[in-house]
Amino acid sequence: MSMENFSKELIGASSIPIILSLLSRQESYGYEIIKNIKEISNEKIDFKEGTLYPVLHKLEKKGYIESFWKESDAGRKRKYYKITDKGKKQLSSEQQSWNVINHIMSKLWNQQPKTA
Repeated sequence: MSMENFSKELIGASSIPIILSLLSRQESYGYEIIKNIKEISNEKIDFKEGTLYPVLHKLEKKGYIESFWKESDAGRKRKYYKITDKGKKQLSSEQQSWNVINHIMSKLWNQQPKTA
C-alpha cells in the first residue's frame, strides 16, 4: 500500500501529529523526516517533498517548530527543524484527540456482528 491508497484527508489530518512526534524525539531535516516516516510505516507511507515541505512551513508559521541551518558531517549545510514548547503543547493535544479517535474506531471495528 502506498500513499496513493490513503485518502488525502487522512494524510492531511495525520501529517501534523506524525511530524511533531518525530521532531519531539530529535531535530531533523526534510529528507530524514521523509525517510523516518517511511521506515516507521513499514514503507506504506512515502511522503514526497511536495507533501512534506508545505506542512513544515505551516508548522513553522504557527510557531510549533523552528528551522535553522546546520552543517552535516559531510560538510553540507542542511535546514533542520526542531519542535518548540508551543509545538509540544500542540502535540499533546493531538495525542489526546488521536487516542479518542483510535479508541472509537477500535471499538467499532472490533465489535462482533449480532446474530439473529
